[in-house]
Amino acid sequence: MRRLLAIGAASAIAIGLAACSGGGGGNDENTVVWSTWGTAEELTRYEDFNKEFMKRHPDINVKLQPVADYGDYHSKLLAQLASNTAPDVFYVGDDKMGQFVDSGRLMPLKKLMESKDSQTKPDDFYPGLFGVAEKEGEYYGAPNDSNPDVLWYDKAALEAAGITEDPATLAENGEWTTDKYLEMNAKLKDAGLTGTMFWNYWATHWSWLSSQGLPAPYDESGAFTANTDAASVKALDEFGGLFQDGTFVVADTLPEGAGADSVFVTDKAGFFVQGRYTIGTVQTAGNPDNYDIVRWPTPDGQEAPTGVAASYLAINGKTDAKDAAFTFWTEFLSAEGQKFRLEGGGNAVPSIRGADEVVLEDGYPAHAQTFLDMRDIGFEDYAPEARVPGLSIDISDEFLKLYEGKADAQATLDAAADLVAEKSGE
Repeated sequence: MRRLLAIGAASAIAIGLAACSGGGGGNDENTVVWSTWGTAEELTRYEDFNKEFMKRHPDINVKLQPVADYGDYHSKLLAQLASNTAPDVFYVGDDKMGQFVDSGRLMPLKKLMESKDSQTKPDDFYPGLFGVAEKEGEYYGAPNDSNPDVLWYDKAALEAAGITEDPATLAENGEWTTDKYLEMNAKLKDAGLTGTMFWNYWATHWSWLSSQGLPAPYDESGAFTANTDAASVKALDEFGGLFQDGTFVVADTLPEGAGADSVFVTDKAGFFVQGRYTIGTVQTAGNPDNYDIVRWPTPDGQEAPTGVAASYLAINGKTDAKDAAFTFWTEFLSAEGQKFRLEGGGNAVPSIRGADEVVLEDGYPAHAQTFLDMRDIGFEDYAPEARVPGLSIDISDEFLKLYEGKADAQATLDAAADLVAEKSGE
């Protein structure tokens, strides 16, 4: 939730979900009511998509019902699904998707996706992005688009710290190592600057483990094992120490009026871990050529899988407009649909093959290909964690204690293991 709010969900237009009778939002086989959260700019793009869609399908009427508050969105939607008053099609956040799948209220999509009318075959999507939308070989949603967490860096801040090497160039040469990255962060700190700003959510702590060549925190059975892996404990203890000494900063905790975006665009931090949506931030602040992106560092300088944020588009299992809803769903998620939504400086990376040109079209940032490379091998939140409502946030709360020096890595991971056991009913 914090991550999506950081992207800008709080600035969405509040209209509210419709409460109407029948199985779907429109109570009409030719009307598709769909809902999401989003910024004003995103909502304008969605309305443009609706208009184009209705030109192609004059027999289908589409109505967008956006919601401002991501925090309230899912609880309202679950209540509407239970009372058969929910929209026909809707977004679901990655931290809530497991709960919605388990509710039994979503339409199974595999056969529809494999049908002749589908523009979104299962194999068209990058498999690491389905996350908990896939369960036991069935699909209950598909990723709208994606945002791999890259390391944005400020060349002016690096220069001010006496750093002459370019991170993206080092990565291209297989020399973007953890040692090199930490060396740069130490120089930034010595210069009175912040080394790296991270958001406190699943992709930060689990990406650090993955990038350092350590095992996933969950085993194949879904049991939490990171607390029993000595190398993982050591790596996270060192990671937490960098927050405790001020080299790294938890972006969530920065004061209002001096938030992470402000720190970054005023050349006070070397690195900021975010997605493609940061383009708008650095371009409007001026001097966009001061900024570029690089993948997470690794011990040997070679690329490794790291976290990719996503949200999903699902269909109401009791919609009165099944055919129309799927037509809208598949066109919205198709390569052409994603290009329409994301071109012209869009704020995300396509989740489907055939739309990558939108990321490379403007040649910005200089190493935009990094977004695509990281998406291709990246992963969504681990299923044992993502399928349990609130678990990911609770684990992140434990990690905040580590970052603030209130707990060591072993205690943090033990607490995470206890949360998994408690909330999973194990």
